[in-house]
Amino acid sequence: MKGKKILITGGAGFIGSHLTKKLLSLGAEVTVVVKYKSIIDNVRLSAVWDHVEVLEADLRNIDSLRQFEKRTFDHIYHLAAYNHVGDSFLHVNEAMMANAVATANLMEYVQNYDKFLYMSTSEVYGYQTSVPFQEDMLPFPVSPYSVGKYAGELYAKMKKHQTGKKIITVRGFNTFGPYQSDRAVIPELIIKCLRGLPIETTKGVQTREFNYVDNIVSGLIAAVNSEYTYDGTFNIGSNREIAIRDLVTMIHKACDSKSELKIGALPDRPTEIWRMCADDSRAQELFGWKAEISFEEGLGKTVAWFKEYVSVFYDKSSNLNKL
Repeated sequence: MKGKKILITGGAGFIGSHLTKKLLSLGAEVTVVVKYKSIIDNVRLSAVWDHVEVLEADLRNIDSLRQFEKRTFDHIYHLAAYNHVGDSFLHVNEAMMANAVATANLMEYVQNYDKFLYMSTSEVYGYQTSVPFQEDMLPFPVSPYSVGKYAGELYAKMKKHQTGKKIITVRGFNTFGPYQSDRAVIPELIIKCLRGLPIETTKGVQTREFNYVDNIVSGLIAAVNSEYTYDGTFNIGSNREIAIRDLVTMIHKACDSKSELKIGALPDRPTEIWRMCADDSRAQELFGWKAEISFEEGLGKTVAWFKEYVSVFYDKSSNLNKL
């Protein structure tokens, strides 16, 4: 990776920021695309802000993409997206523009590269009759978020067919770790547990995978660095199901929390996907990649980080709140 010129869209996002820091540590020259060229808005990159090139652009706006037309990159990681499943029902246009139109814009205006990775999502599988999810299953996305992401997949497939360029699509399964927004389930639960707030959930029989962010980052890098020949998509996941109710009790215990658990207090989502789990055999075979950090180890690291976060963010006497 040393000396490689790399572009990361969504570089200040949760996964993108971890990817940025990892690639920098490997000696890459990293350019990140952010909506606002401000360290206040991109605090996840504060430790490396002076070591990356920062470009301000809104991928939904083709005018802001003209700055890329003469740029050349070795690798492009396209991670920028509208990424909240539930809220996408309230923000349909934004989800479709950010996930489908922005992807098309980027692929049309940035064409000087060796390899392009489009990060899709396990949510495109939607309703399936069996698990684990295999890449050759017919997608059945059931939210505006996942419909937009699947449209991005189709556009990437079309561009690969049209141009013959090295374009790869990976479907990442649920990810967690430091710096994740509390709009995601694991940080939401951890913060509530650490603060002693009551926890209300559905019955929690639905299952998901939960992958520590370092695993996902290593999978993305392995995918791009591989000499793959398969024309298709690839799962990045750990092939381990965890029921939401079990997730709640595991986090409650890891936080040594006194929060009241109200499992079953909330109704199920009308479009709930009841089971979700990755078949990771294709990534193992073609990339030589497999998740190395267990859920339990990743959860311990994440709880430790959020303890520090809570002490800074919620303590009125902290340096942050004295600013």
